[in-house]
Amino acid sequence: MKRSKIGGKPDKAGRHKATPKRRRSANAVPGRSDATSLKTEIARLTRERDEALEQQKATTEVLSIVGASPGELEPVFQAMLQNATRICEAKFGFLWLAERDGFRAVAFHNVPPALATRRQDDHIIHFGPDTPMGRLNETRQLVHVADIRSEPAYVAGFQPMRELADIGGGRTLLVVPMLKEHELVGAFAIYRQEIRPFTDRHIALAQNFAAQAVIAIENARLFNEVQSKTRDLTEALAYQTGSGNILGVIASSPTDVEPVLKAIVDSACELCGAYDAVVVLKDGDSLRFYAHHGPIPLKFEKLPLNRDWITGRAVVDKIAIHVHDVLSIEGDQFPLTRKRLQQEGHRTVLSVPMMHEGESIGAIVLRRLEVHPFNEKQIVLLQTFANQAVIAISNVELFQAVQERTRELSRSLDDLRAAQDRLVQTEKLASLGQLTAGIAHEIKNPLNFVNNFSALSVELTDELEHVLKQATLADKIQAEVDELTGLLKDNLGKVVQHGKRADSIVKNMLLHSRESSGERRSADINALVGESLNLAYHGARAEKVGFTITLKHDLDPKAGALDLYPQEITRALLNLISNGFYAATRRKVETGDETFEPLLSAATRDLGKAVEIRIRDNGTGISPEVRAKIFNPFFTTKPTGEGTGLGLSMTHDIIVKQHGGKIDVDTEPGVFTEFIITLPRGNRPVAGEE
Repeated sequence: MKRSKIGGKPDKAGRHKATPKRRRSANAVPGRSDATSLKTEIARLTRERDEALEQQKATTEVLSIVGASPGELEPVFQAMLQNATRICEAKFGFLWLAERDGFRAVAFHNVPPALATRRQDDHIIHFGPDTPMGRLNETRQLVHVADIRSEPAYVAGFQPMRELADIGGGRTLLVVPMLKEHELVGAFAIYRQEIRPFTDRHIALAQNFAAQAVIAIENARLFNEVQSKTRDLTEALAYQTGSGNILGVIASSPTDVEPVLKAIVDSACELCGAYDAVVVLKDGDSLRFYAHHGPIPLKFEKLPLNRDWITGRAVVDKIAIHVHDVLSIEGDQFPLTRKRLQQEGHRTVLSVPMMHEGESIGAIVLRRLEVHPFNEKQIVLLQTFANQAVIAISNVELFQAVQERTRELSRSLDDLRAAQDRLVQTEKLASLGQLTAGIAHEIKNPLNFVNNFSALSVELTDELEHVLKQATLADKIQAEVDELTGLLKDNLGKVVQHGKRADSIVKNMLLHSRESSGERRSADINALVGESLNLAYHGARAEKVGFTITLKHDLDPKAGALDLYPQEITRALLNLISNGFYAATRRKVETGDETFEPLLSAATRDLGKAVEIRIRDNGTGISPEVRAKIFNPFFTTKPTGEGTGLGLSMTHDIIVKQHGGKIDVDTEPGVFTEFIITLPRGNRPVAGEE
């Protein structure tokens, strides 16, 4: 959220230019020291989302009051002022209406009692040109005062200014004009009791409330004017009900304009005595029909945006057009209307443009089959409906913008939380890795002594046995010596065997605990899979004489490149491929079937936002009870000395914790095992794996 601060010379309206707050680059990569900044960013996004929701709620509340009180301004003014004061973080406020070159306070919110007493006598205050209200009256622009006590009018002893500061405690002031076609109709004035200038966002919110107040005043004026000039009480009541219903629909449908437009054409057709009513809106270079009520058929979904027909000219020229009789049109005017007359049969047409910020966005059209011109009251009412349609469309756009912003903030918040979780996990893994590395180093030295002395002791036992055989011993003693040396050699052999396994575990602990090697970069996933297959195959052949296996691959050309740590992914793939080699060759040995052909396949597939890698072997498979433990550190089903139980654990950490992906296993004991890896293309984790 941008904050403004006062500095430099104010403009004519008394506003100060906002100095935007510097932000960290969006490309900055969070490190361990960025956890605090991530939390701050999360709090900022949460605050912006809550502010957007609060603004949406306030707008809905005001629209509900407008809908409930279409002819009463007091509750509308009070609700607007209350919301503006609260959302803009002000202490109190006034709503002023311009009257006879002065202003009269018509709404108060949270005004200190002593100050309220002096303002509630309903008199008009004439503010001089050296006061904030006076400057607003002259310039028709907002006035933003950092400190009331620094104002010339306060220094000169102007009583209303003195009362604001000395009795009400007001210090920082924001006055926003209420303008109707450049005519000043009033102002919102909100105050803080400390010196704290309002932000750009608060100023924009106050301006929005001022614009809504002008709309409410205009709606109330039109409503009361219709009531006062109506001779027939039934007609006046019908107008009021129709207008109120539409406002109610506006209030109840802040995110969908279709119900509002449908209500408008229904009411317009009924209250204005038309055969049908139509709403058309701009759609590129055309006008599209969006709502219709009545029996006259519509032969076209959309028509060109030009002056060849009545409604097109109303939109292009931005004026209401009333044709009493289409058949009486002279010259070459409205050729398209005359052509459509033969198909639709209408005679009288009234088309009123829908104006938004000086531009026409569409029109409301009334038609009659007979020659029966609309009267002035009906024209005015249709213009009111057009204004209400514009309000509804603007509200929907505002709500959609707020909701989209809320969704963006929520997505950003989710991304930052995921990044924070991964950062915390990385720090935990780094700390655990350092601890594991330290322990492994400490164990390695005494383990080397155990392995070395065990191997030496085997040799010494052989020498001892050789020496004793040269000595003359009784047969019984010789048999006991042979038995003891044999047991000693067997025990030392087991010590050597387990010592080698312990040494392998220590080496894998050091490998498991080291931090990511290389840098994160874009790499072709098919190339990594192919390279891993070649490395694993040639490594297995070099390690075991006579090793043979059939390799198959089905690499999707659309898999493309991913942003990852290539060395770490290669390490994970080598672990899975090596395990597949072991399982496939082991099945051949266990079954004793010389016709069995060990097979390992690798495949990739493009999933759009992710890439899938499958490593499948036709080996011994995995039982359900073993499958639940395969990713646990130090768990292995291989014989002693052949496995450490760290390969799959390390693979899981690389895929899930380091790259935000997921790894699944599909297996059938005695038939096959398939590991399915899913890696995201970006930084967002794969669904289900955070």
